[in-house]
Amino acid sequence: MGYLIGIDLGTSGTKTVLFQDGIVKASASAEYPLMQKQNGWAEQNPEDWWYAVCQTLQSVLKSSDVHPTEIGALGISGQMHGLVMLDKNGEVLRPSILWCDGRTGEECKEITDRVGRQRLMEIAANPALPGFTAGKILWVRRHEPAIYEKCAQILLPKDFIRYKLCGVFATEVSDASGTNLLDVQNRCWSEEILHKLNIEKSLLPTVYESCEVTGQITEAASRVTGLAAGMPVVGGAGDNAAAAVGTGVVTAGKAFTTIGTSGVVFAHADHAKIDPQGRIHTFCSAVPGGYAAMSCTLAAGLSLQWFRNQFCQAEIEKTKETGIDPYVLMNEEAARSPIGANRLIYLPYLMGERSPLLDEKARGVFFGLSAMQNRGDLIRSVMEGVLYAQKQCLDIFGEMNIAPTEMIACGGGAKSPLWRQMMADIYGCDVLTVPNPESPALGAALLAGVGSKEYASVQEACEAVIGRGERVSPNDERTTRYNAFYDIYKALYPALKKQFANLALL
Repeated sequence: MGYLIGIDLGTSGTKTVLFQDGIVKASASAEYPLMQKQNGWAEQNPEDWWYAVCQTLQSVLKSSDVHPTEIGALGISGQMHGLVMLDKNGEVLRPSILWCDGRTGEECKEITDRVGRQRLMEIAANPALPGFTAGKILWVRRHEPAIYEKCAQILLPKDFIRYKLCGVFATEVSDASGTNLLDVQNRCWSEEILHKLNIEKSLLPTVYESCEVTGQITEAASRVTGLAAGMPVVGGAGDNAAAAVGTGVVTAGKAFTTIGTSGVVFAHADHAKIDPQGRIHTFCSAVPGGYAAMSCTLAAGLSLQWFRNQFCQAEIEKTKETGIDPYVLMNEEAARSPIGANRLIYLPYLMGERSPLLDEKARGVFFGLSAMQNRGDLIRSVMEGVLYAQKQCLDIFGEMNIAPTEMIACGGGAKSPLWRQMMADIYGCDVLTVPNPESPALGAALLAGVGSKEYASVQEACEAVIGRGERVSPNDERTTRYNAFYDIYKALYPALKKQFANLALL
């Protein structure tokens, strides 16, 4: 088989990977800043993404002995829901409002009132949520009317990169599912929702399936990236839909948990299954005709990253001396703390919470803090709290009669043996890994392989290159101990919900 490129446009940075038969031949990453002008806001400059893509593509091509013309196709994975607005000349009008931004509560109420909650669920398969794109569009229209007036094109983050690479305005069904504007079951923009929200369809890109070719590398993009002009670029997928392909979660009964910046439980389904309360998202999957049930907690790995940045300077300094990742050192401290972190429970609501609370006003909490706690207890409580949040989502999958028989761990958190064992014990099921940790980039590359006819289908591509790694099994005694803390965890948000709302008013 030939070479394929997958680009993963994340929140903290972009990773570009060159694959051959699913094996990494070269990779490069580049970071960029997150801007938070107000509490609960999150923005990035789309041009920072483009610079990172150019930088990593050049690095990958330089570090490999592969000629650009040998690369068959490229796919893009990306952070979902972000709003990119371009003027008539294709120039960015304002920073992108990201998936984890919680400013659009009033706009979500407006969407619900205009469309009707039940009708919105019937068409878009999800309620209006602050993280989704439609509310961001209405927010700009309300608060920045001069910018909205100049807007000629609306794109999602990865699709801005597609525009820079190919000069086309296109998206695909998995990412478009997270806008609140897609007719999910018919896999097209909803004329009804757009009409009720007074959003011109001409502002939106053309919708493709994830493995369809959407454009080719332009001469201009070739000059700044090193890619061969004319190389096909496929639809790609939202980050978690791409990760599903990269982990082989493309048939019913399979699921994965990602501990990245956000925390996600993702299960494949052959038919659209909708949670009436909207606590779990229903999206089109990257498999043509397929669907996905997906939860999203907003501050999973972000919680541990926040703790590291604020309270683990000693570990960061030690890394400079030894080269050992500070997260490895933090894991060692956490492992010395017992289950339950000496009666300390963490609520991971640093950015508000989506699944399953749907409350942008929720905020992080350490519950049970006492003078006996040390830093290892706090680290462990963060790790446990993040997994309690995923467990709470997984319980809802059960209510929807989606019962995964296989759970795969991926994302940065999957690198931690301690976190994987916690996951197995808290979930009460076996947890597996995949040999290739670059799941979203691999998924995007495999979709590119389908689009360029190297593989006949997404399933065939996964069967050809994706294996299974280490298996971790739960311990019944530890599961029982975790369950006692989990019961308290579930009771804390209802007890604090009113006070979260009161706090937001101050």
